[in-house]
Parts: sequence; C-alpha cells; structure tokens
Amino acid sequence: MNTLPPLARVPLLVLGLASLVTGVLAGLARVGVSVPDFGAMQAGTHAALMICAFFGTVISLERAVALGGLWPFLGPALAGGGGVLLLLGGPLGVAQSLFVLASAVLLGGSLVVTRKQMALFTVMLAVGAGCWLAGNLVWIGTGNLHAAIPFWLAFLVLTIAGERLELTRFLPARPAAAPSFVAISSVILAGALLAPFAETLGLVIFAAGLLALAVWLLAFDIARHTAGQHGLTRFIGICLLTGYVWLGAGALAGLAGGFSPASPLHDTAMHAVALGFVFAMVFGHAAIIFPAVLKVKIPYHPFFYVPLALLHLSLALRVFGGLADHLALRQWGALANAATLAVFIATMIASVIRGSRQPARRSGRRTT
Repeated sequence: MNTLPPLARVPLLVLGLASLVTGVLAGLARVGVSVPDFGAMQAGTHAALMICAFFGTVISLERAVALGGLWPFLGPALAGGGGVLLLLGGPLGVAQSLFVLASAVLLGGSLVVTRKQMALFTVMLAVGAGCWLAGNLVWIGTGNLHAAIPFWLAFLVLTIAGERLELTRFLPARPAAAPSFVAISSVILAGALLAPFAETLGLVIFAAGLLALAVWLLAFDIARHTAGQHGLTRFIGICLLTGYVWLGAGALAGLAGGFSPASPLHDTAMHAVALGFVFAMVFGHAAIIFPAVLKVKIPYHPFFYVPLALLHLSLALRVFGGLADHLALRQWGALANAATLAVFIATMIASVIRGSRQPARRSGRRTT
C-alpha cells in the first residue's frame, strides 16, 4: 500500500510545532508576560493553536501512519494548515473550516479502524475524533471558542484513555473495567454536550466525568505495574501515573467551577488537564510515537526524567500562584512551563542524534 515516506512527514510535524511555539507564546501573553507581537496577537486563539493545530496535527499524523495509504495524511496537513493560517492572520472562517475538515478526516480514519477491528478501544478513539469535530463545529457555528473547549478536552482525554484501554488486555480480566469505562465516558460526553446550553451544569458534569476517569485510570491502567519495572518502561509508567493525578486535580478544580472562564480556578483547571495530564502522556510516549512516525530511534536515557520533573514542578508553581492569587508566581510558573517544553524538545532531538549513532535493535511488543 502506498503511503507517505517518513521524510515527507517531517513538514507536517513542523507545521504542528510552529503552532505549538506560537501557542505557548500566546499562553504567556494571556497571563501578562511580554512576548513577541506574533505571539501576543494570538492570545485569543491559544486553545485552538494548542489543541486543534498542534495536537490535531500530531494525533492525525500518528493515526495516518498506522492506517497507511495517502488520504489519511490529509488530516495532519489540514490541521497544520489551519494553524499556519491563524499565525498569518488569515480569515478565521477559513482556518476553522480547515480544522473541521481535518477532524472529519481523523474521524473517517478512526471509523475505518473500527470497521476492521471492532473493540471498545477503537470505538473510543472514534468517539474522541468525533469530539474534536463537534468542538470545531460548535466554534464555527457560534463564534465562541470557549464553547468548544469541553469537546476539545474530551477529544484529548478520550483519545488518550482509549489508547490506554487497549493495553488493559495485558492484565488479568476484570469484569468491572469495561462497563465502568463506558459509563464514565458517557458522563464526560454528556457534560460536553450540555455545556453549550447549560454551561454551569454541563461543566460540572464534565468535571465529574474527568474525576471518575482519573480514578479509573489509576485503578485499571497497566501503568501501576509498569512503573515498578526498569528503563523506558518504568519512565512511561511514572509519566502516566503522575499525569492521572493531575487529571484528578484539574477535575476537582472543575467541580469548583474552574472550567468557567470567569472562575479564579480556570487557569488551574485547564492547565492541570492540558499540561499536567496531556503533556505527561506526550513525554511518556514520545520515545514510542516519534520512532513509529518518523522512523528514527529515540533510545531511553535517565535524563528523560528532567523535563518530566520540570513539568510537574513548574505546573505546581503555576497552580500555587493561582490559588494564592499571586500573579507573579503564575507568570513564573507559566515561563517555567514554556522552558520545560523547550527542554523536552531539546532532549528528544539529542536522543534522535544519539540513536542515529547506535546500531539497529529489534523492537519488542509494546506493553507500556
């Protein structure tokens, strides 16, 4: 089957990284940090750059590689193109339309996978893609970016949870795992669906679902076992478990109204989920995902723990600053968040260079 060569996938990843860099600068501008004009101008589209343009590109690219063929690569190309259009100050409606098309491609690819392999985890990956599409339609239909946030967060959270669900097959069967997962996911979806019409109630239901999911992941995910092993397997397990704690923390802030933009807990709720949980997953799986996508080697090194520790420490500083209503601490925490991502990217690049100098090894089956 024809597919896009690894070298041709690099420009798609670069599009996503451009949105990541600008999105980080836009996030700093939102807390009052002075940044270059091109970042400050995007303060209002910070969430769209991070979720639709960056994560939309990366997740779609990973799914396209797994599917094979050429048409699935339209997803990351459209998502990355939408991000670049935002960066260039192009028509907002066109950028929104590109995100809608990108999410439709991801959903189509997810449905193809589900048709080939009907399982709960493939269904949940399709549901996650559907949430991204729903959020994009809400944004373009209402013109209110905030109204799309629950769907966009559900896209990230359910995609990650669906991928983790796949690995529970390596554990002894527990009858309660699947039905409880379905029930929890239904609560998350119900909250996201209700939020555009009854915001306060919908966001509280959404937060309750996230809290239940954090408990489910801590109880049922294989990370509890892999965190006690060695090397990369242990590192991934620790990334996951610490990320689940942040998901629970963000959900608790959400139960106190933190997902509402007017809440003093808004920064805490949003970044505990989007930084503490989602980026902990990115840090943990980068050494698996990027070799699969770009056909490079990223050998494990204990230095991987440095950006992980920085992520948690910087986010804790930011959250403390928010809880204490101390703007300077929030700003320093946000700056440290940005520095952490830079350290992480530099660590991955150094690992790729180191891996290119090592002889090829036969890879084992993924059980992390």
